[in-house]
Amino acid sequence: MAERYICMLRGINVSGTKKIKMDALKEMFTESGFRNVQTYIQSGNVIFDFENTNIEALQKKISDAILEKFGFDVPAILLKTNELKNSIENNPFEKDETKDSVHCYVTFLSDIPEKEKIDKIDAAKYVPDEFVIKDKVVYLFCPKNYGQSKLSNTFFENKLKVSATTRNLRTIRELINLAEGNEK
Repeated sequence: MAERYICMLRGINVSGTKKIKMDALKEMFTESGFRNVQTYIQSGNVIFDFENTNIEALQKKISDAILEKFGFDVPAILLKTNELKNSIENNPFEKDETKDSVHCYVTFLSDIPEKEKIDKIDAAKYVPDEFVIKDKVVYLFCPKNYGQSKLSNTFFENKLKVSATTRNLRTIRELINLAEGNEK
């Protein structure tokens, strides 16, 4: 049975590096056997249908196809629609009325990090930015600007030893709408 997946690619079309046109990315996904492929904005968001399968194997298939077609290594993080919805519903910062949701972000991790690695991060060192790690998700609140925060993808990858990619809440909501067929 086919499942709906949301793929978030790490680090493409950022600051002029690892450039991939969305039409070419969509074509690569279609050529790789994915169905009903849609892309959203230039930062590497792809929605598609594929047989229910092992997520890690599917992530590897996508990363391998990108390496073969475009010549660079790009981590792919896959989620099902309900997982993406849960990232919004479980966001502790968005529920906090004292925090402006425009400053809320979600970092998606490739794996659940080891508790020992999480415990080594001293959150007090990164104030005013805040974060909460739950399973394969890092909830971020960056009151100044995410681009100026030390809590970047690279930060969490180095500390937690997993791949990471971050999206703002507006992008996550739009990906949910697209995955559910509710395009505006």
